[in-house]
Amino acid sequence: MNGAERCRVLVFAKAPVPGAVKTRLIPRLGADATTRLYKTLVRRTLKVALEAEVGAVELCCAPDAAHLFFAECAKEFAIGLNLQAAGNLGDRMEHALRQALRTLPEALLIGTDCPAFTAAHLRAAVGALEGGSDLVFVPAEDGGYMLIGARRIDAGVFAEIDWGSASVMEQTRQNLRKLDWTWTELPALWDLDRPEDLDRLPQGMVSRASPTDATKAR
Repeated sequence: MNGAERCRVLVFAKAPVPGAVKTRLIPRLGADATTRLYKTLVRRTLKVALEAEVGAVELCCAPDAAHLFFAECAKEFAIGLNLQAAGNLGDRMEHALRQALRTLPEALLIGTDCPAFTAAHLRAAVGALEGGSDLVFVPAEDGGYMLIGARRIDAGVFAEIDWGSASVMEQTRQNLRKLDWTWTELPALWDLDRPEDLDRLPQGMVSRASPTDATKAR
């Protein structure tokens, strides 16, 4: 099999509605600039996912795929759109991974909040799965994770997780020990979640999002 036949890359994204995305950044950037930055992050993530050439890329949309931005992404990157399922983040990730694994041996699921993420991380994740791990993760420095890859999936992976807390990765490890599954953790990366994280962004990314407030954003 080639990469496109073996693996699918699922990118989770929300509709970029001002005031509804990256809300913790709004006090520093404002709602409109935060939304522009979010769109930049989504586009960057899709570009990186395609550059990795590990499999077909699919944008998983919430709350639906009706927002014009999603249609723009589908056209710009020649990718498919799908809907995220109902429920909490674990429910939605399980559903997306389970659907992909019905027809493919491997699936990777990523968010859009990690400016440090590169195509090499996706290739390394696929390598871990091909090496025999049931799951692979790229942990986030804040205690969560920004990538999960799977050769198989079970609701128990996501059971009793305090989503959004600093305990997500550790609680996931505990679940995997209960399942007696194998997993690989790649080096942790930082994600863009809090106002202070803006100081780690390349200046150009912030200024493009908020050209009139670039100085304030830094």
